[in-house]
Amino acid sequence: MREVRHLTREAIEISIPHDEAFKKLLETFYQEFIDLFFPELGDVLDYSETRFLMQELLVDIVGEEARELDLLLETRYKGLDGYILIHLEPQSYKDHEFRDRMFIYFSRLFERYRKDHKLIIPIAIFTSDEVREEQDTLEMSIPEHNILRFQFLKVELRKQNWRRFIDSDNAVAAALLAKMGYTTREAREVRREFLRMFMKLRARLDQGRLALIMSVADLYFKPDRAQDEEILRELIDHYPEEGEAIMELMPAWKRWGYEEGIAEGMEKGQAEIIRKLLLNGFTPEAVSKAVDLPLDEIKKLM
Repeated sequence: MREVRHLTREAIEISIPHDEAFKKLLETFYQEFIDLFFPELGDVLDYSETRFLMQELLVDIVGEEARELDLLLETRYKGLDGYILIHLEPQSYKDHEFRDRMFIYFSRLFERYRKDHKLIIPIAIFTSDEVREEQDTLEMSIPEHNILRFQFLKVELRKQNWRRFIDSDNAVAAALLAKMGYTTREAREVRREFLRMFMKLRARLDQGRLALIMSVADLYFKPDRAQDEEILRELIDHYPEEGEAIMELMPAWKRWGYEEGIAEGMEKGQAEIIRKLLLNGFTPEAVSKAVDLPLDEIKKLM
């Protein structure tokens, strides 16, 4: 983890990559993620027998270093009547060796699990703000003979049209709406649709899961409290039957990162970022180390 001396939103986003936020989200909503972006795969999986395996420490013989997989999911594949592995790998920055790394991960998993698991499915989730064509295939060949063709599944969030997801009741769609493709002029409309989606989710999700969705989304929305309250009032006008529910939601909004009364000596924006990190599952010790603040100061914001 990169050391940070000046606590700004940009510095936090560098020191604690978005990949970690995705890990928390995917651990909680793995089925929703697969069903949203890979529905054909979701149709052939039996989620009733699913578990996350312990973090795998795999040796990268090319880089001569050990690497931890982000998420390794064991579930059942209906057609094979057996267990398979799904490797989920968020990637937030450009890495020219990423596809090589994905192949190394795959080969190590195949070496270790091939006797007990009939299939290994690698999935990369690209979360960069830049729109680019991410390579998903590694090939080796000689004339008239293919030696290797490895291709992993991928989703490039910035290439997704946000309007495709606004009628979804999928928690992952709501949490990641701000990472999808939209223009600056559409930013307020995207925020409005997120709040509407969030309002629908509160009817079926507990407070902990709602807080996770909110904290992940706010890593990317850079929310404005006044604008959010204005948008919520607009939603009351458009959905009067939901008015009471929205009014109940607004006090919770203040608990999820919009409180005033920041500890003396801290800027309001800094404290909000720390709270979001804590809500997103980071330990006080990890946040203290990343932002170079005393642990006692971090705990005051819990």
